[in-house]
Amino acid sequence: MKLGYLLPTREQIMEGRPETGPLLALAERAAALGYDSVWVGDSLTARPRHDPLTLLAAVAGRVPGLTLGTAVLLPALRNPVVLAHQVATLDQLSDGHLILGVGFAADRPNIRAEFAAAGVPFEHRIGRMIEGLRLCRALWSGHPVDWNGRWQMKGVTVAPTPHRPGGPPLWIGGNLPASLERAGKHFDGWFPIAPDAADFGAGLRHVKQVAASRGRDPEAVSGAMYLTVSLDDNTDAADRRLNQFLERYYDQPAEKTRQRQACYAGPPENVAAWLDSYAQAGATHLVLRFAGDHNRHLDTFAKLRPRELLVAP
Repeated sequence: MKLGYLLPTREQIMEGRPETGPLLALAERAAALGYDSVWVGDSLTARPRHDPLTLLAAVAGRVPGLTLGTAVLLPALRNPVVLAHQVATLDQLSDGHLILGVGFAADRPNIRAEFAAAGVPFEHRIGRMIEGLRLCRALWSGHPVDWNGRWQMKGVTVAPTPHRPGGPPLWIGGNLPASLERAGKHFDGWFPIAPDAADFGAGLRHVKQVAASRGRDPEAVSGAMYLTVSLDDNTDAADRRLNQFLERYYDQPAEKTRQRQACYAGPPENVAAWLDSYAQAGATHLVLRFAGDHNRHLDTFAKLRPRELLVAP
């Protein structure tokens, strides 16, 4: 089991603290405590935050060897030739320790407005994402690319190519049946926000079945989960903090978010068993988002979790 940490880029913007120094310090602290990876979310206008690829480049320079990830990037908002160039450069900076988590965005008014602001038709976002990532992979091969689709090119190459041959692993989010099919057919990992371990386990089994039906090795498809945690010896206090965090972050009742996103609020001594339920369901990488003081949460997990669950074998 590998344990990752989501940097609070959105939270710092909401609090009027855009400085990147504290974020880099948190990344350094997570690495020093034994976390396997550091992750950054993505949004242009719907939930503004630091650009994930730029910030992860700074983390790569500050903490060599740490796995870096996007949770999750919205490729449809970006030109795929530019994206392929940026990702290849970041993969070189990280010596091949990049995981590109991607998604196609939920259907909400502020996200539709975000796509409109970027000049991207919201209704075509899935086809645009899939084709754009196929084009990225073709460009990452280093061979001249001919392309006749949404983007037109003949004999195009980008340089550098990624450190990892073929580019970084692509993990996709999403819980809908079509998302599970895409994950099994086209992606290296499934990275959803499932409501609980049972739901995650059932989805991952389906993804692996789809992969096997396509002649892929199902065990080569990673299963990862994005989890939100609020730790406090007082369960009521932890629960209030979590609800306040979710309501501010998503601008909707916390209960609605908690019905579809896995969350834990309670004492530290019970969280290990909760995390283990996802490991038992097949997750090999858990990415933690903290509601509350990040330094305290980072330290608490480092003390609670067995060392073998904090450090990659």
